[in-house]
Amino acid sequence: MKILIVEDNQTVRRLIRRAINDIADNIYECEDGADALAAYNEHRPDIVLMDVRMPRMDGLSATRLLLRHHPGARIIIVTDYNDDELRTAAREAGACAYALKHNLTELDTVLEDVLGRPPCSSSSHMD
Repeated sequence: MKILIVEDNQTVRRLIRRAINDIADNIYECEDGADALAAYNEHRPDIVLMDVRMPRMDGLSATRLLLRHHPGARIIIVTDYNDDELRTAAREAGACAYALKHNLTELDTVLEDVLGRPPCSSSSHMD
């Protein structure tokens, strides 16, 4: 499985990488939502792990942009914010799932669940 991590914090990228290392064949990274489309085009990952708050382009805008160009992209929001409004906004942007950074040990389960479903859309089955 190929995974793209879109996260502005290098330490968090390293923690996410460590959490998914056993199930990912290839892990790619970029630092901002503004770079996500180019990174997706280059690597064609199976799943994108997307932060929400980043300096140049936030994760929800990047999710919408990616899905406009690649409707079959599977994007999981990975954030610190356990907020119902943000979950709703992520679902409306087209994210497949929502995971919290403080619980990265469950990320492999979320990844496997998302891969087992059809590609997501604005009517996704986010938990």
